[in-house]
Amino acid sequence: MTSMDLTEKEAYAAMYAYLLMVYERTQSDDLAGLRGDMSKISEEETADPAVCFEWLDCVDKAKTGEVNLGLNLNN
Repeated sequence: MTSMDLTEKEAYAAMYAYLLMVYERTQSDDLAGLRGDMSKISEEETADPAVCFEWLDCVDKAKTGEVNLGLNLNN
């Protein structure tokens, strides 16, 4: 895996693109709804304003190592 630095905006776009790819494969209504909420209605605003705040919270957690990427089959 190569090392890369992404801005928060680029990382958001990458996640959006990934969700689109998975949606096209699965046609999941849940993913369609999430992507709709994540869609930009202006440069700084998402269709669901809470998405931006939640995204930034997740970015902070990832930067501080608070995200557990391990597979947890108990939930």
